[in-house]
Amino acid sequence: MNTATIPEPRTAAALAARRRKTETALQRVHQAITRLRREKAQVSVAAVARRADVSRTFLYDNTEARTAVATAMAEAGERRSQMLAEQDDRGEATWRERALNAEDALKAAQTEILAQRTRIGEVLGQIRDLEAEWAEEAIQRITTENTTLKQRVRQLTTDNRTLDQRLQAARSNLRFQDRRVADLEARIAETSGRT
Repeated sequence: MNTATIPEPRTAAALAARRRKTETALQRVHQAITRLRREKAQVSVAAVARRADVSRTFLYDNTEARTAVATAMAEAGERRSQMLAEQDDRGEATWRERALNAEDALKAAQTEILAQRTRIGEVLGQIRDLEAEWAEEAIQRITTENTTLKQRVRQLTTDNRTLDQRLQAARSNLRFQDRRVADLEARIAETSGRT
């Protein structure tokens, strides 16, 4: 009788028990991964080992367990990357929108300043042309209007400067957000590289 091909009954029973124990552990691993996904918790070897009540060695040594954990970690990394990208897109959109609004306001202020300067030039030209013909109170009225227009130009120049400063601040914030996005992408790439 060839003993190499027919295992002893005790050996066969031990092998069967070991297989059952491994299958049960694999079921717990899959259930743990499912729970972690449902809870939107971070999937890692340590977290799966804790939840499934198996050793980390089992997760590394067993091919099916290792593949399941690696796949879950990769999927979680992709979801996390998408979430971060969406959050960054929303944040970037608001900063971009603020910068565009500041640029629009700056252009409007510059247009208004140009219009006021043109108006001042016209009024001054009229004053010079008609100064001799006008009465004292007309000259006084034009002078007052001229002073008012100059004050308006000064105010618009101040507003323009303020809007320009806001634009610079918005651009600075946008650059900061771009650096932050690049940093987050690098961290995600690092995290994905480790898995």
